[in-house]
Amino acid sequence: MNAIITRTIGAIAAVLGFSIGLFHLLNVAGILTLSAMNLRVIHLMVMLVIVFLLFPKKKALTVAGLLAKVIGVALSVGVSLYAIIRWEEIIESGGLTEPMDTVMGILMVLLVLEATRRSIGIVLSLVAVVFLIYPFVGSHLPGILLTKTYDIDRVFSWLFITTQGIYGIPISVSASFIILFCIYGGFLSEFGVGDFFFKLSASLTSNLRAATAKTAIVFSTLVGMISGSAAGNVAVTGSITIPMMIRNGYRPEVAAAVEACASTGGQIMPPIMGAAAFIMAEIIGVPYSSIMKAALIPALLYFLTIFIIVHLHAQKGNIDFSEKGENAPSTRAVLKEGWYFVIPIGTLIALLIYGYSPFKGAYYSILSLLVVYVIAKRDFSLGFLKKVASAIKAGAYDALSIALACAAAGIIVGILTLTGVGSKLATLIIELSQGNLLLALILTMITSLVLGMGLPTTAAYLILASVVAPALVTMGLPVLSAHMFVFFYGCISTITPPVALASYVAAGLAGANADKVGWNAFKFGAVSFILPFMFVYGPSLLMEGTPLQILWTVAVSVAGVAMIAASVVGFLKVALHPLLRGLLFCGGISLINEGFYTDFIGLSILAFVFLWVTRKQRMTQKGLHREQ
Repeated sequence: MNAIITRTIGAIAAVLGFSIGLFHLLNVAGILTLSAMNLRVIHLMVMLVIVFLLFPKKKALTVAGLLAKVIGVALSVGVSLYAIIRWEEIIESGGLTEPMDTVMGILMVLLVLEATRRSIGIVLSLVAVVFLIYPFVGSHLPGILLTKTYDIDRVFSWLFITTQGIYGIPISVSASFIILFCIYGGFLSEFGVGDFFFKLSASLTSNLRAATAKTAIVFSTLVGMISGSAAGNVAVTGSITIPMMIRNGYRPEVAAAVEACASTGGQIMPPIMGAAAFIMAEIIGVPYSSIMKAALIPALLYFLTIFIIVHLHAQKGNIDFSEKGENAPSTRAVLKEGWYFVIPIGTLIALLIYGYSPFKGAYYSILSLLVVYVIAKRDFSLGFLKKVASAIKAGAYDALSIALACAAAGIIVGILTLTGVGSKLATLIIELSQGNLLLALILTMITSLVLGMGLPTTAAYLILASVVAPALVTMGLPVLSAHMFVFFYGCISTITPPVALASYVAAGLAGANADKVGWNAFKFGAVSFILPFMFVYGPSLLMEGTPLQILWTVAVSVAGVAMIAASVVGFLKVALHPLLRGLLFCGGISLINEGFYTDFIGLSILAFVFLWVTRKQRMTQKGLHREQ
């Protein structure tokens, strides 16, 4: 009986997943037209229902567990329908609310908190609860946290009925951009793009030193561009890449750290990036193509650093030799076999660059994938239609945790907006830094990493964008640079101990100690903690300036990240003395600030270390020659 109920619940959830995915596709196609509020409410309603049906994932379903599911589903539907009906009445009445609005608001907040706990974990729910308590106790707090007391009606009607709370910008982006890209990812996965990406990655790196690690990096980057979730990317790609690296000589904690860093970088890699990037475009009011353009060079520098680190690590440990053989597919052969997968991805990139909205780009890219697949495979059978249905359902399921993170973040952002505490915290950062931009950036970095620990990137960025980014803008930093700064730290918080979600998932796949993986990932990703400072002090990295300025800044930055990578590994053709490692690190840091003197110092240190290494290498070779 228990098995029958479980299968029935799974079937209902699958139908709902397919239905909400199809609903969003029809909406972006213009076949269904709804108001923005109705779209948001329906989107969150179905996501809540699916979460209550599927979570928690237990084999044995108790009576109490089944009752909780039924109550969760019934309340999700009832409260959402109430919101749809009352929304129009409130607009017509000029914003007048009733006591029942407060009751429904309390129920919706509780539903979001519980669904978030079930699907994501307790950390985000607890953070939201802390913010939720603040309006009721703020009048008793000291200093900058002091605020007036708000009553229950004001708080919960604000969070429930207005577009400043649960149904604000975060859930709007989830219902328009994110769900479409999750469905897009579902189509790419279902129609074999993941396998194509892996073969392409292997063909590009199979004749290189550290081939397996570099395959993992390229593979995770390609998948991460589409998935936009660090932990999810690790789960998908790490099951293949981590065992592959371990077999080729990498210690489990090192293999897991490489995978965690590579998967985290997928969130900052255009064209798709992470879900937070779409929210950034919405918040600061710029085309998504501008976000892509600004992120491109920093993302490439990030992955170049990881490439250099694994290369030097393999040289230092004398592991992971090239294993290019007759059975290794050539890049040409891989592209010949899967040429049609390049077309939809190229279509998406072209449309985004041309100025199409992200969700329109994803929609047309899905259509182009289906067309080229049918042409290439000559398949329009029942199996093809099943693939389509499965892709839509999988995409909706992938969007569950992001949608709930957006709803929970909506509670946090709503409280920040209602009480004005966000602007107060921004003022505090300005006061503590005493007008010094570097000190303000360091304080912002620490705040971002602390707030981001244990949170999905989407939720982390939303909090950071509301709390700390305004402080940087107030101090004269361009809006895009300020938001890119906190966006980067929101992303890399997934590899920052003590709470590093991507590292934890990778550790589980590698059978390694989670703390060791976290600290190794932190070390390998050291450059990522410096990159945001680089594009603040060198805006050319965000493609701002003349072509010559951009070219010079990129060249100097490449030298800088290479120096820091060698310092992290402690190897550059020969083992490096700790003093040389420190010197290399300082030289790399000096290249952060755009300027003649700092560039001269950094490049001089690089030249000195290179000459020392060359001399040391020659002496070692002479010694070996004499022994022979």
